[in-house]
Amino acid sequence: MAQEESPEYDVLIVGGGGAGLRAAIAAYETNPNLKIAVISKVYPMRSHTVSAEGGAAAVIKPDDSLDDHCYDTISGADWMCDQDAVESFVNEAPNELLQLEHWGCPWSREADGSVAVRPFGGMKIKRTWYASDKTGFHMLHTLFQTSLKYDPIQRYDEWFVTKLLVEDGRCQGVVAIELATGRIEPILAKSVILSTGGCGKIFPFTTNANIKNGDGMSLAYRAGIPLKDMEFIQYHPTGLPFTGILITEASRAEGGHLLNKDGYRYLQDYDLGKPEPKPVLRSMELGPRDRLSQAFVKEQERGGTMAGEYGHYVHLDLRHLGEKIIDSRLPFVRELCAKYENIDPVTDLIPVRPVVHYMMGGISTDIDAATVLPGVYSAGEAACVSINGANRLGSNSLTEILVFGARAGKNAAAFALEQKEASSGLQAQVEDERNRLAKLMLGEGTESIAGLRKEMHDTMEEGAGIYRTRDSLAASGQKVRELQERVVNVKVSDASHTFNTDLTAAIELTYMLDGAEAIIASALLRDESRGSHQRSDFPERDDDKFLQHSLAYREPGGSPRIEYQPVSITRWPPAKREYGQQKG
Repeated sequence: MAQEESPEYDVLIVGGGGAGLRAAIAAYETNPNLKIAVISKVYPMRSHTVSAEGGAAAVIKPDDSLDDHCYDTISGADWMCDQDAVESFVNEAPNELLQLEHWGCPWSREADGSVAVRPFGGMKIKRTWYASDKTGFHMLHTLFQTSLKYDPIQRYDEWFVTKLLVEDGRCQGVVAIELATGRIEPILAKSVILSTGGCGKIFPFTTNANIKNGDGMSLAYRAGIPLKDMEFIQYHPTGLPFTGILITEASRAEGGHLLNKDGYRYLQDYDLGKPEPKPVLRSMELGPRDRLSQAFVKEQERGGTMAGEYGHYVHLDLRHLGEKIIDSRLPFVRELCAKYENIDPVTDLIPVRPVVHYMMGGISTDIDAATVLPGVYSAGEAACVSINGANRLGSNSLTEILVFGARAGKNAAAFALEQKEASSGLQAQVEDERNRLAKLMLGEGTESIAGLRKEMHDTMEEGAGIYRTRDSLAASGQKVRELQERVVNVKVSDASHTFNTDLTAAIELTYMLDGAEAIIASALLRDESRGSHQRSDFPERDDDKFLQHSLAYREPGGSPRIEYQPVSITRWPPAKREYGQQKG
């Protein structure tokens, strides 16, 4: 392939959110002479990082410690995370957040000018840095501005990747569609970083934006890279019932209460602590997200929830905080409530329900963000390193995109420096992909994109939700296999080449079905309950058999092959998860 026909880079980052931009900066800092590109299906400031509200965790206060952060993360993950990765993450976290401040991130401050921290779910001490309740927006803005300083970092905004190019045993680039024109082009690279976010849109009720369809996970999966721990799916306990829009955990960190239909703080009945006399001691509402979501289901079963048009819900009460606190620390929550529910949290109760929020699983990587396929790295929610195990603690994810985004950038750059130019045999793969997409564009299929997507949503909600059984998972698995067979006949009605959202929706549906089959196959074989994976037919945790990561390998035409990999234990042997009073 001639250079003028196909641009070639040393490092190509797929995904322009927080992890991708941090990786690009790190790659540049590793060697300013490298050719670096970021390809994103949306303008970077529209990446989903922008919607994160609550904060980013890192040890900074004198009454905190690195070991405390490690233990909270490990126990919160129900011992499913790799402890060597957690220790590296916790050690590097403070410097990453301080670096972000030096780049201009406006962290909220204490009265003495020091960085402010707030409590967050599952953490026994306040260690979550925040920028009001728009932390993700400010972090992403800071990273984007910083990346603009470096001319070697080129951008392909609104390009949609459909295939990884693999030749001679390594990844050598991607094939992508330029959404503005519809042209399909290869972009070659000596290393590729997948930082495309999660796949929450597999489920009907989610905090995730419409762009989060597991693009990078599916690209890796199809290239032979396993997806790790896909059965662990985090429900956030406070999403708006219809839209799924997140009401941040910061609202409970500031003192919000969860109330059942009788106005009773029902969490005290579910081993999450008792109401505390001081506003700073809120262990009950700040239990880990998996426990709070499971408590909601139990409360619904005993008749304590309210039934609405979009399912059952409870109330989040912020009224006692007062207008001053809400406007200074939770202004975005007030804005969301006004726009989407026509209520004011200063005077009104907020209806909330658990909604899918985050994938603990993802593209299997090692501690250096590398996958089993040479030349492919991954970071952020698309990846599973694993520091989140069976349940991620709130505010660890924004720090994770920095720590492992930086690691991915550095290591992908180092790999690229050792590689030769792209192979000459890539053109055949590119033409095959062009032909596949051209056939899809002919619109000869008979299956409806919206219809198949709804069937997927229904089966995932019914069979692979907060509580699962062997029968429910088996039924969902059978349905997803049927949908995989039918999706090859999906109809693309729009024949235009300019921003053809019908075409991208069809491709994204195939990505989501790949993720759905990996989720179900992994959950079906895990005969235990651990963290966010709750099997009603196997209610106990089984460390003897299942203190292992699941690895889902794609098997075309059938269910994924599931293998297992031991969890890395360093200094904290498995114990019972216990939550009581928070410090400070």
